[in-house]
Amino acid sequence: MANANHDLVIIGAGPGGYVAAIRAAQLGLNTACVELEDALGGTCLRVGCIPSKALLESSELYNEARKTFSGIGIKVPLVELDLPTMLERKDKVVKGLTGGIAHLFKKNKVTRYLGHGRLAGPRTVIVKGPDGEQELTAKNIIIATGSKVAQLRGVEFDWDRIGGSTEALSYPTVPGHLVVIGAGVIGLELGSVWNRLGSRVTVLEYLERILPGMDADVATEAQKLFTKQGLEFQLGSKVTGARVEGDGCVVEVDGREPIQADRVLVCVGRVPNTDGLNLQSAGIQPDRRGQVPVNDHFATEAPGVYAIGDVIRGPMLAHKAEEEGIACVEHIVNGYGHVNYNAIPSVVYTHPEIASVGKTEEELTEAGVEYNKGVFPFVGNGRARALGQTEGRVKILADKTTDRVLGVHIIGPRAGDLIAECAVAIEFGASAEDIARTSHAHPTLAEVVKEAAFAVDGRAIHI
Repeated sequence: MANANHDLVIIGAGPGGYVAAIRAAQLGLNTACVELEDALGGTCLRVGCIPSKALLESSELYNEARKTFSGIGIKVPLVELDLPTMLERKDKVVKGLTGGIAHLFKKNKVTRYLGHGRLAGPRTVIVKGPDGEQELTAKNIIIATGSKVAQLRGVEFDWDRIGGSTEALSYPTVPGHLVVIGAGVIGLELGSVWNRLGSRVTVLEYLERILPGMDADVATEAQKLFTKQGLEFQLGSKVTGARVEGDGCVVEVDGREPIQADRVLVCVGRVPNTDGLNLQSAGIQPDRRGQVPVNDHFATEAPGVYAIGDVIRGPMLAHKAEEEGIACVEHIVNGYGHVNYNAIPSVVYTHPEIASVGKTEEELTEAGVEYNKGVFPFVGNGRARALGQTEGRVKILADKTTDRVLGVHIIGPRAGDLIAECAVAIEFGASAEDIARTSHAHPTLAEVVKEAAFAVDGRAIHI
């Protein structure tokens, strides 16, 4: 067995792992990154965030060409779907970005190992690759192995007709009827893609609302808009089973008639991916949810072993993993690294987009925090009217005494971009007055954020 020594070995080359590797190399560490897949970037880049956004964009343009172009003075001949080309474009986007990460590794002199990494004590990683096993030793190790699709009892995955998000990114034909189990972010995004491309989409959700964890008002408005677009919701649905039957699928729902479908997309969450890591060899015991316990500096129970991203507590978001990767490495090298979890935004890339940062009204009420609320609709914004996208609004929650921004929730055009300003405001401890008194270019969608900030004190101008 060959042996190699590094200052830092990172297991996993997803958003947390590859960003941590590059930052560590910048700080002068002899850094290695172990990744099982040929392509770098992890689930997010290969079969998650990036390919889904490529399909969301393509499907939205297709939908606009069919339904809205004529209304803005653009006449086109019969619009036809070329699904193979759409899927090919998605793959090209992914390939270009994974190649980009490989270039960044080379540029920053990060050593890449292809294979499955597992611990062999607190300072050793064994890589099982195409050419056998190799032993890596390092002063520090970071576990960044991400997450995998959670399965549901009674649902018989065949990873084709019944599968998760990976399969839904590459359906060879548009399903006549697609059943989506779970009304969270992934289910709504991919359900929207195939709905736009012509599928009848039925969303089954165990809870009595969609988008659990997000602002309740925004979720309610989103459901109305998605229903208008053609998605069918069956809330309070307990799925007890699903199976392939002939050329289709059957979904069993407690207390209801079975549902016939062409395909089933299961989106009931994700679970930490710690398979085969041999954590026990380093004295690490996952908690009951399968997460790796860490302290405030991402250190595990084992000396020199850290963990970041989806394998630890907190939201399973790519940008959260990136922030943790940088903070973890900087703490290892400089003794300081911090992530402000109150300023981690979350985005749903449906149409309209939904974005959130900070606390929801429900969380503030439960914590007994008094707050003021400012709301402004996109219909009152000139740029939104010019775009023909006036649905939705911005809601800003500010401390009743100090006016400090505690949470912002947006449903509307470009919400995922608009939330960045709000995340910065929370990071810097800004007040609603600070946002309101900052000049925003006209005409832009960002003016809706400004108006919502004015509305916190009852001073919105354009309403």
